[in-house]
Amino acid sequence: MSIREDLITLLEPTIEAMGYELVELEARAHAANGLVRIYIDKPGGVGLDDCERVSHQVSGVLDVEDPMPGQYNLEVSSPGLDRPLRTPAHFAAAVGQKVKLELLAPREDRRWRFAGTLLAAEGERIELDVEGESVSVDIASLKRARIVPEF
Repeated sequence: MSIREDLITLLEPTIEAMGYELVELEARAHAANGLVRIYIDKPGGVGLDDCERVSHQVSGVLDVEDPMPGQYNLEVSSPGLDRPLRTPAHFAAAVGQKVKLELLAPREDRRWRFAGTLLAAEGERIELDVEGESVSVDIASLKRARIVPEF
């Protein structure tokens, strides 16, 4: 497992027990300037007080468990308008919206980035319309995915 996956496994139960959803977690280990960035949400949205509350609790867990090598900064924020998509439930909730995807590795056609409308999310597979072409992707093959805000 990667450090990101280890941190999700470690921190998600604590965050959920506080009444929040762990939307996404980014981790970068480095001896002098590592980073743990956590995106949280709850019905009605999150504010600064929520971020502080989760930061305090997560900081305690990280201090006790010490899963990150070296020094790191901890950031906690809302997912924002360009909300990250990580779980099948995230994708199911975003059906009908425009999304951007980046794959872990290129497909046979050498494409590894896609932007289009999310048509369906069933189990571990999603389908999107990319310029009139239907593209099907396994969620496990994604490096990152985000909603594209429309104004």
